[in-house]
Amino acid sequence: MKIRKEDNVLVIAGKDKGKKGKIRFVYPKNDRVLVEGINMIKTHSRAKAQVKQAGLIEREAPIAVSDVMLICTRCNKPTRVGFKTLENGNKVRVCRSCKEAID
Repeated sequence: MKIRKEDNVLVIAGKDKGKKGKIRFVYPKNDRVLVEGINMIKTHSRAKAQVKQAGLIEREAPIAVSDVMLICTRCNKPTRVGFKTLENGNKVRVCRSCKEAID
């Protein structure tokens, strides 16, 4: 997966198209990511032993990784991600627009 935790992303599809956020969790088996403040859903919950709050709780739901695009830290544009192997053997992510290393 080309997107990691703490990356800034732009949502390119769905009801939150055009919004930006930071990745909170990555679910590689399901190809989904949890983005801060994006895809908010309301869940009904019942009070249990005075620990959980009862009523409607609003929280984020995971979205498909194909619906987000990484924002490059150098050029501040949404970009596709490539990989490049350095001469010392390290593999780094590369911005396809400005050709600079992201990591």
